[in-house]
Amino acid sequence: MAMTSLSSPGTSNPLAAGYAGAAVTVLIWATWVVATRHTAATPLGTVDIGLIRYGVPAILLAPVWLRTGLLPKGVPLRLVVVMVAGAGALFFQITAAALHVTPAAPGGILLGGSMPLATALIGMVLFGERPDRMRLAGLGAIVSGVVILLAASLQKSGMTMTGFVLLPLGAVLWAGFTHAFRRSGLSALEGAALVAAWSFLIHLGLAAVFGTHLAAASLPDLALQVASQGILSGLVATFAYGTAIRALGGSQAAAFTAITPVLATLGGAVFLGESFGAAEMAAALVVGAGVALSTGVFSPKR
Repeated sequence: MAMTSLSSPGTSNPLAAGYAGAAVTVLIWATWVVATRHTAATPLGTVDIGLIRYGVPAILLAPVWLRTGLLPKGVPLRLVVVMVAGAGALFFQITAAALHVTPAAPGGILLGGSMPLATALIGMVLFGERPDRMRLAGLGAIVSGVVILLAASLQKSGMTMTGFVLLPLGAVLWAGFTHAFRRSGLSALEGAALVAAWSFLIHLGLAAVFGTHLAAASLPDLALQVASQGILSGLVATFAYGTAIRALGGSQAAAFTAITPVLATLGGAVFLGESFGAAEMAAALVVGAGVALSTGVFSPKR
């Protein structure tokens, strides 16, 4: 079976589409961190949120995964497993559990800030990628900005070991998805549909074992999660990130995720009452510079 093309008719600039996809992704992910943190104050558990996050796109993208099948021909099973684990049920349960007990700012820092580093390291160790000096400098700047933000957040809010362990693990899982998707041959829409379908089935199994609290949640809380988790994070962001990977490459697309901590910190300040000061502003500038360098915009042309 031939996989469909990533580009839609009329798409004349893949790089522009890639940068746009990356920008959309980080904006949505920052919202997702804040929205997931908000569920700690509701009756909704991680299984409930997972049902929403993957159920909505699984239903909307049913024509896509019904056409390709849950095990698409020509895609090695190991890549399917890594994709579903890295961006699906396992990733979500680990990160959602951590965000339930971690303030939005340090949570976004540990997750979003670790993603580009994990992706770059996997690319170098397993696939022989060799980033140039500009990109290495960018990764260094990202790490520096993350350290600044994390230090400031820990002084203000404190944090449990759960976040320290689970959120970087989630970043490694997402890095695995990034590389697996890039090598799968699937389009961004096909990748999003496959992850959503399998993850929804897994969460249905979890709900059958552990039960759900969806009926106990208020309509405003459910509406917020359907919008932020199901439509934006589960559907739009997964498609946008796949577009960025196809156009920019895995490590370069992942570099943009370092903007997420800055936006999550801002969101925590605006919506959750967390403070935002000079340390956060400094980190935002450092991380922004790191992202610009990591994307290769300033790298020598070959």
